[in-house]
Amino acid sequence: MRKSTHTAAYDALRAKLVAFRTSKKLTQRELAKKLKRNWSVVARIETGERRLDIVELYWFCEALGIDSPKAAAEIMKSIRTAEKSEK
Repeated sequence: MRKSTHTAAYDALRAKLVAFRTSKKLTQRELAKKLKRNWSVVARIETGERRLDIVELYWFCEALGIDSPKAAAEIMKSIRTAEKSEK
C-alpha cells in the first residue's frame, strides 16, 4: 500500500476540510479554539503536514456543526474522483 499523504486523494480530503471550515465562515484559529487545540494543528492538517485520523475527522465535523456521515460521504466522493483522475 502506498503512502496516502502525497496523493490526489489526500489533497481532495484536505480541500474538503478547508471547504467545510470556510463554508461556516471560520478561520483556522476559530476552528482550533472550538477543538481546544492550537491553531497550528488545524493549519498543519489543512496543508498536509499532519495526518488526520477518523476520530479527528469526527471532531472536526462536530466542531463545525456538520453531520459527520454526510461529510464522510462527500469526502469519499471527492477521493473517488481524485483517484480516477490520477489513473
